[in-house]
Amino acid sequence: MQNNSKQPFDLTGHCALITGGTQGVGAAIATALANAGSDVVLVGLKDDETAQQTLAACRNQEVKAELLLVDLSGPPDSYLPELLKRIKEVAPKVDLLINNVGTYIDKPYFEMDYETYQTTMHLNVTSGYFLTQAIARQWVENSVRGRILFTGSINGVLSEPDHTAYDTSKGAVAAMVRSLCVTLAPMGIRVNALAPGLVRTPLTKVLDENRQLDSWMKLHTPNGQVPTADVCGGAAVFLLSDAAGHVQGQTLLVDGGMSVWQQPDPPDTWSA
Repeated sequence: MQNNSKQPFDLTGHCALITGGTQGVGAAIATALANAGSDVVLVGLKDDETAQQTLAACRNQEVKAELLLVDLSGPPDSYLPELLKRIKEVAPKVDLLINNVGTYIDKPYFEMDYETYQTTMHLNVTSGYFLTQAIARQWVENSVRGRILFTGSINGVLSEPDHTAYDTSKGAVAAMVRSLCVTLAPMGIRVNALAPGLVRTPLTKVLDENRQLDSWMKLHTPNGQVPTADVCGGAAVFLLSDAAGHVQGQTLLVDGGMSVWQQPDPPDTWSA
């Protein structure tokens, strides 16, 4: 007898809104969700070749894919009303929200200025907080059991010099996921996060330019890999799928084990 029941990782019939969805981790998540059957709406800063490549990759999975251009680096009042209007026009049945947009623009701590700090916090924390509020409010009004995923970072639990604003923002994301879970779970809305370790994105292109740093990062990771952002796609599909129905308020680290290793000693013969 054929089993026609929906598979636990099948996202057919869902529609996902992904901020920062045109490149890096966001693009990896978008294409993975499309591969799992979900329609996608990418929120990006510009309509460039990379954005079009991500759109094409999603559409090749025979799902609907749209692109909305929005600058999320300012106060929510400056973009949220128009963004919500555009979402309603292109994808009125969004039921998956991925708050992925983020940046790393830190300066050394004694050189940090308020504008740089504020931009980091707006993109990495504030945009997700208030977009979630607006979308979740609509879901509650319409009895939608939505699912929310934040992109955190290994830097939410580990720290690096000259990453003070970035590390602060990613620690805030981890705390926000826990708090929003407690607030929204009783309303049938699931909130989780994934936290990548070091993966290859436009923000980490220095690895391609510095072989010694690349070699050190591989040595510093138990599985010896610094992979592309594609490794985040499967984790996102899981956390947004029916298979993770009882996983709530959690941050899943996708880091090759880097966060559990105190620090390896380089071999005597180590070199780039």
